[in-house]
Amino acid sequence: MNMRTSEHSGADVIALTQELIRRPSVTPDDAGCQALIAERLQMAGFHCEKMPFGDVSNLWARRGDKGPVLCFAGHTDVVPPGALEDWSSAPFEPVTKDGVLYGRGAADMKSGLAAMIVALENFVARHPDHYGSLAMLITSDEEGRARDGTLKVIETLMARKEHIDWCVIGEPSSQDQLGDIVRIGRRGSLSGMLNVHGVQGHVAYPQLADNPITRFAPALAELCDTEWDQGNAFFPPTSFQFVNIKADAGAPNVTPAELSARFNFRYSTEWDHEGLQQRTSEILDRHRLQYTLDWHLSGKPFLTQPGKLIDAVSLAVRESTGSDPELSTGGGTSDGRFISPAGADVVELGPVNASIHKIDEHVRVDDVKALTGMYERIMQELLATTQP
Repeated sequence: MNMRTSEHSGADVIALTQELIRRPSVTPDDAGCQALIAERLQMAGFHCEKMPFGDVSNLWARRGDKGPVLCFAGHTDVVPPGALEDWSSAPFEPVTKDGVLYGRGAADMKSGLAAMIVALENFVARHPDHYGSLAMLITSDEEGRARDGTLKVIETLMARKEHIDWCVIGEPSSQDQLGDIVRIGRRGSLSGMLNVHGVQGHVAYPQLADNPITRFAPALAELCDTEWDQGNAFFPPTSFQFVNIKADAGAPNVTPAELSARFNFRYSTEWDHEGLQQRTSEILDRHRLQYTLDWHLSGKPFLTQPGKLIDAVSLAVRESTGSDPELSTGGGTSDGRFISPAGADVVELGPVNASIHKIDEHVRVDDVKALTGMYERIMQELLATTQP
């Protein structure tokens, strides 16, 4: 089998990134991206399986039937482009200028997907009898509710006892330059929807009313002043933030009957979500509030311990950039929160994230080419030859 030259691979990965950007795959619309990906992966010997759930498109592709399984994961969906007139060029018409590729999804994460696909093609061409199995998991619901995407695919795989050992997610993890940060875990995300109940009344007669704003103020202060933990060697301290507080009776001389608030914990492995829920209720109860509180768990914290995957990723970055990556658990949530609990080691390695979700989202062309080489190097380290 003929091997691709690096020049061919570089041109190919940019062309594929451009083709993916041209498809306006705003969540949960895949806009044909996964069909394009499946076609290429099938040519490389992958068995491609569509897994639609609701209006979400998912793709599970695998080459090989033995372990260990190295999976590359990502999403084809993008956030809406916003005001089109604010863009320097049409968001779904890729434009390259001064070595920078512009378009919605350029960094988050169509360049990452393209780099994975071309790296997989290159590796298979060079190692057709590679050790273990290669896989790719793609969803169109990472930027949305994330309930019918990677979560459902993992549940399906677990039900049929199909296991992922190592997973590389192509999220834009880098901060200042490609490969400077590799995510080896993420904090958990727990949201609370709180309603504090009172009695509406005239502002001139507070003794005849029960103002939920006044009632809630001391509890609000205590919640915000609480040091939930000091973090640990891998995670920063747990963050607690209110994102919305509302109370309005509709007139300036009336105190409201109810206050509603929403808050969020980004929490470390020092806690589980049940413990945070209990501690929050204890604070509210101590202030003798009448309230209702509903919870939404977006994802539990996860952490990949040092081992073969982190070693391979660090080596690939070091050989490409000359520097070791910072191993971090910062940032928001990712689909790694669904993959890790199934027993996989998970890391995130992708482009620079400075422009993601912004007007004129972009990625450096040279970074996309270098990322392709990093992904292939990871495969070489883990699956190139038979291992004991």
